[in-house]
Amino acid sequence: MPDYNDDLRLAHVLADAADAATMARFRALDLKVETKPDLTPVSEADKEAEELIRGQLGRARPRDAVLGEEYGVTDGAGSRRWIVDPIDGTKNYVRGVPVWATLISLVVRGERGDEGVVGLVSAPALGRRWWAAAGSGAYTGRSLSSATRIRVSKVNRLEDASFAYSSLGGWEDLGRLDNFLHLSRNCWRTRGYGDFWPYMMVAEGSVDICAEPELSLWDMAANDVIVREAGGRFTSLAGTPGPFGGNAAASNGLLHDELLGYLGDV
Repeated sequence: MPDYNDDLRLAHVLADAADAATMARFRALDLKVETKPDLTPVSEADKEAEELIRGQLGRARPRDAVLGEEYGVTDGAGSRRWIVDPIDGTKNYVRGVPVWATLISLVVRGERGDEGVVGLVSAPALGRRWWAAAGSGAYTGRSLSSATRIRVSKVNRLEDASFAYSSLGGWEDLGRLDNFLHLSRNCWRTRGYGDFWPYMMVAEGSVDICAEPELSLWDMAANDVIVREAGGRFTSLAGTPGPFGGNAAASNGLLHDELLGYLGDV
């Protein structure tokens, strides 16, 4: 398996720059916020963080493509593509809620198609960071030199499971609200943490299953790598591995089929 440790180190450097920019404007009284065509907010900090990441990638990996939430696709000459969400949880960010993060991942095209090989999630307002590289395991900590390896839980019964989600509206739009409620009633605990956080808790073993009905690639790519390297499963609701299906189901692996049985397309 190729060694992606240099790319992982670069992802940390990118996250450091993004963290400095986003924290400098977090809870600023004069923060500028606009509404995008899809009616979601974007702040000046979203744009600045993505510009910083793109600038550093342009210098360090000029042949690689970049896909970011705010500025779309920059074509590259090779088979490598960086996926960037400068602030996942912008609605939290603009309201002063500390649950938001910068998501950075690297996707490589191989014989089996596109596959995520590096994932990093940095939540500076929470003082937390998570990361993983293909074949190297998943970790959390302040830095590469100060890290703890993380693993998914071993909970194998739904009635003992903790289930995390973002909201009810998306499941209602999908026509699966009844299934969602049925799943919730059969779990030990349910909480609406939202955005990147439930996936990191699945990777850490504090949550056992989570799912969302509609997502973009930049919302999922980093989470996918971290959950898989922690020993879990990350698929679409149709059960297809990876972050490319427009929605997500993540678990410790032991409960994945049951999760898809309630909420999936299978």
